[in-house]
Amino acid sequence: MAIATINPAIGEIIKEFERESASSIEAKLALSQQAFEQYRKTSMAQRAEWLQAAAQILERDKVSFGKIMTTEMGKTIKSAIAEVEKCALVCRYYADHAADFLADVPASTDASKSFVRYQPLGVILAVMPWNFPFWQVFRFAAPALMAGNVGLLKHASNVPQCALAIEEIISRAGFPEGTFQTLLIGADQVEAIITDKRVKAATLTGSEQAGAALAAAAGKQIKKTVLELGGSDPFIVLESADLEAAVSTAVTARMLNNGQSCIAAKRFIVVDAVADEFERRFVEKLQALKIGDPMDENTDVGPLATPGILQDLDQQVQACIEKGSKVLTGGHRLSNHPGNFYAPTILTDFPPGTPADEEEFFGPVALLFRVPDIDAAIKLANASPFGLGASAWTTDEEQAHRLIDELEAGAVFINGLVKSDPRLPFGGIKRSGYGRELGIQGIQEFVNIKTVWVK
Repeated sequence: MAIATINPAIGEIIKEFERESASSIEAKLALSQQAFEQYRKTSMAQRAEWLQAAAQILERDKVSFGKIMTTEMGKTIKSAIAEVEKCALVCRYYADHAADFLADVPASTDASKSFVRYQPLGVILAVMPWNFPFWQVFRFAAPALMAGNVGLLKHASNVPQCALAIEEIISRAGFPEGTFQTLLIGADQVEAIITDKRVKAATLTGSEQAGAALAAAAGKQIKKTVLELGGSDPFIVLESADLEAAVSTAVTARMLNNGQSCIAAKRFIVVDAVADEFERRFVEKLQALKIGDPMDENTDVGPLATPGILQDLDQQVQACIEKGSKVLTGGHRLSNHPGNFYAPTILTDFPPGTPADEEEFFGPVALLFRVPDIDAAIKLANASPFGLGASAWTTDEEQAHRLIDELEAGAVFINGLVKSDPRLPFGGIKRSGYGRELGIQGIQEFVNIKTVWVK
């Protein structure tokens, strides 16, 4: 893929970028290592001051940064601005709490003094996706920088201006030169960087294929990785649910980011007792969404990020239809728009062997399943190869406890939208990846947990 800004709402190439040369990559690696040797010695208070400054820049210029995101990958401007605000939030969170998260932890042993100390690893490579082009980066950068590490960012090839803007924000905030750098490179250049001895670990948010490739390359070098991969999150509605709240949240949960979110609800599993009413309301609300120019503040659903994503999604939908699945609404591209637009869609009645069984649908397509009871709902939810998040709706306390205990996911939200929050660890199990971002667990992923024993 070319490194370029291509407006997905109109299909127009805005700006193209040259790939980094081998000499440029080497210079940035050398600068990263040099920066780490000094940056690791800075105090927590100084790092926090710089990170607070980054938050101020994000808040002050949120509209301009939001427009960059909307231009490059098509998210609605209102969601883009909200994303920038969330980045400021995660910066402030780690600026305020990192010192406590990484404080020495005393232990009682046979020594005069023994404790655990957390120390930075060094240069960390972050391979980041296009769908949340600011948030995904800052939720890595904020804890990594507060821990004393330095970052190298390989961003998705369709959001180069986002990548460069983030590097500039961190520089403007006062962080030393080389502390955080962007590499404008292709996927085929990543393995050589992971292999470089100056790079100590890597994190990736993206597809299963990309995660497997990065983990394999890092594994050969015995280097730590954190992977946040795909998801096919269940959204379970039981008979005791507040149906109006469940339906309203279902629309948001599926159409968030034009349907392009790993933790978007994708499989709507509804018990028979309320399935007819849920279906009626769900269809009605999706049909009422405004589709169009993502720069328009009144737009609910914008384009998909690339023509390839649009094509892949439509192929999945048509494969379901050809095998006998029923279309409740949508099910087709929107030819009256020049960009990568797909109609908000609900499919149901899936015979065996459709893509709905095991694939992730990355776009505005909801898969609606009917089940007789909670046992069948949990069984179907866990049948997926993914295990990122799960949302479940019930006012029955006993059912809620069962769902919390038995759903196979990195996060379970009862009567709410699955979302990432700086205060809580985020990540998945099974083919959704491993390791955690955010919370205290996120900042402790890329540190040396050093045991100290003194007598």
